[in-house]
Amino acid sequence: MARLKIKNILQQGKPGEKVTAKGWVRTKRGSKNVNFIALNDGSTILNLQIVADVANFNEELLRDVTSGAAISVLGELAESAGSGQNIELIANEIEILGKADPEKYPIQPKKHSLEFLRENAHLRFRTNTFGAIFRIRHAMAFAVHNYFNNKGFNYLHTPIVTASDAEGAGQMFRVSTLDPENPPLTEKGRIDYSQDFFGKATNLTVSGQLEGELGAMALGEIYTFGPTFRAENSNTTRHLAEFWMIEPEMAFYDLKDNMDLAEEFLKSLIQYALDNCMDDLQFLAGRLQQEEKNKPQDQRSMDLIEKLKFVLNNDFIRITYTEAIDILRNSKPFKKKKFQFHVEWGVDLQSEHERYLVEKHFNCPVILTDYPKGIKAFYMKQNDDGKTVGAMDVLFPQIGEIIGGSQREENLEKLETRMNEMNIPTDEMWWYLDTRRFGSVEHSGFGLGFERFILFVTGMGNIRDVIAFPRTPKSAEF
Repeated sequence: MARLKIKNILQQGKPGEKVTAKGWVRTKRGSKNVNFIALNDGSTILNLQIVADVANFNEELLRDVTSGAAISVLGELAESAGSGQNIELIANEIEILGKADPEKYPIQPKKHSLEFLRENAHLRFRTNTFGAIFRIRHAMAFAVHNYFNNKGFNYLHTPIVTASDAEGAGQMFRVSTLDPENPPLTEKGRIDYSQDFFGKATNLTVSGQLEGELGAMALGEIYTFGPTFRAENSNTTRHLAEFWMIEPEMAFYDLKDNMDLAEEFLKSLIQYALDNCMDDLQFLAGRLQQEEKNKPQDQRSMDLIEKLKFVLNNDFIRITYTEAIDILRNSKPFKKKKFQFHVEWGVDLQSEHERYLVEKHFNCPVILTDYPKGIKAFYMKQNDDGKTVGAMDVLFPQIGEIIGGSQREENLEKLETRMNEMNIPTDEMWWYLDTRRFGSVEHSGFGLGFERFILFVTGMGNIRDVIAFPRTPKSAEF
């Protein structure tokens, strides 16, 4: 008999129906007469209860049904008398597909710390928490593609190996086939990258934006969704060396169009999560509540589902960076010196400032625009005041900045001048400047860090817990 997924059995199964279920044992309990086995196959956070009459099965077989073991069960569905499920499976046949030594299996039916589970990332998917996180991550990835497809965008695969640095930060991973022990050298004693595989120094990309702009200048509206890399030696709960970025680029979009798209996009993802991931969201909401039960009330996070609805049901307030600085400098935390970081015009805002604007002052998501050009990238549209650029950052509760974007500078002369000011070699970026030489138009785009968004949707506190195998300084396991 063909296997049915547990999600389908729980949703559609009828008493008296014969089915085959396969999965991994979460727990087993019972008496000398009957065993109750909680079976999960990853299709849902909910377990299927297997009822096994001890008299019908070999004692050795049931002894091997331990947490982590993989089994196949053929039986008949029945209404459940217990709480927590409407239907259960009365086992007629049980087959052990893969044993799990109970003395060595690390994921026991008890609470494990998140740090312990990171050390066992190859098995942490089997826990309720990580099963929920990665089902939601899948749903959000699908929703991203679905949204842009319905909007008529083209999915562009931008290169992972690149010779350009979109951010100008220089914190990139080098890609090379040269012998690290004995690389070829130039007459000046430097590494001769002309003899490397690509004939020049290349790196793993930090962004697909620059190449994305090239696509937008012909296809109109494109988006990228792929891995990006940053060699930043940072061991915080918000940084990864390998992470995924969603980056749309749109021709004929000004800054307002860009903000409108970002708001609609974020709301569409959140609506999809509420419509399709409620079982997992409810579990994670309960988990978060349990984690924070000993915190003072004013330090607890907003209920996870209410937080998602909060974003969905509020228009995003739009203010300039200058207005935000005025608000912050007139705030009680600033006057009472409660902010950890100083606030003055020209500084980059920190998470504490962004969260104050969202959670305390406006009590809704905020989009900040028109930042000082000195703290923003070379490609951003230069405003007429000579001091600011057409940047925009979307700020969310409990996380701060979630999207960063801008209108791009379409004027060749202004762009070249800015690149020279920032010591960005225009000769190496000839291909990027060509889009300003030939048929240049106003255009805009933004970037959404996928892991940061998944942090927001799941309520997790560490970015290492929302990507399958985190890459961080001194850590590249699995």
